[in-house]
Amino acid sequence: MTLAEARVIIEGLIFAAEKPLSAKEIGEIMELDPSTVDALVEEIRKKHADGALTIRLVAGGYQMVTKPELAPWIEQLGRPVVHAPLSTAATETLAIIAYEQPITRAEIEQIRGVRSDSALSNLLERGLICEVGRKEGPGRPILYGVTEKFLEHFGLAGLDELPLKSIGQ
Repeated sequence: MTLAEARVIIEGLIFAAEKPLSAKEIGEIMELDPSTVDALVEEIRKKHADGALTIRLVAGGYQMVTKPELAPWIEQLGRPVVHAPLSTAATETLAIIAYEQPITRAEIEQIRGVRSDSALSNLLERGLICEVGRKEGPGRPILYGVTEKFLEHFGLAGLDELPLKSIGQ
């Protein structure tokens, strides 16, 4: 297979995938080294520089998306854009989990100063957090962490892209 053919196949895989595809996953499908896949994806990204589409790295994988500046026109297609916002409690809880994970409900409530049962249920329902284990100690409380869906939702390649914590922490 030539590099030109590989680029076409990679572009097709990323376009057709229901979730972000990692360079490793693409490499396994195509029998290519992940670093070769990364280089070819960068070439595809450059090819799309002046077009409507781009490839972004999110949740450890590649995803083909329309460019953000096209949102006002795409929304006019009439497809409902569902932006069910997170409540303040859920947002606070999610931020605490993202920065402090793995973390227990009691530790979250200690930081927030209020109960977090409802917020945790909401975040679990949305698939933004998950149970990642149990803490050693009395009662062996559940430990929570963020999911790949969290990274996808916020357009992050990984947790290292989270903004720095606020001053004073």
